[in-house]
Amino acid sequence: MDPARLFEIANLTALAGWLMLAIAPLRRTLLVNAARVVGVGLAVTYTVLLAGVLLTLGEGGRELDFSSLEGVTRAFAQPEGVLVGWVHYLAFDLWVGAWEVEDAERRGLPHWALLPCLFFTLMFGPFGLLLYLAISRSPLARRRA
Repeated sequence: MDPARLFEIANLTALAGWLMLAIAPLRRTLLVNAARVVGVGLAVTYTVLLAGVLLTLGEGGRELDFSSLEGVTRAFAQPEGVLVGWVHYLAFDLWVGAWEVEDAERRGLPHWALLPCLFFTLMFGPFGLLLYLAISRSPLARRRA
């Protein structure tokens, strides 16, 4: 399948998982588990795409080198490399978002306070996680995990 089409499908799939997390208070366990299933599906997709990239190493002088910025730039200079990296982000960020929802429930954090964290985890991964860690330890949390 065309990398651009796979990119679109992966984005829509991840978005479905994020929407489940956003409405999680309606059926928290079901929706968090469903979002995790989406995350696992993205992880499987990542693994298949990565295998495809690794199997073509050496063709046309292509090599994988994560030991320098130049090497990483070369890896992401190809659409297939960008797609693998993007699906990696989608899978991990969604998994972190699912953890945030579960942890917020344990801590008694109101879901409305979690929504900005989920948005920033979706858009900016580690920043959203840091925001969640700060908010989850604030007075908004009613009980400690």
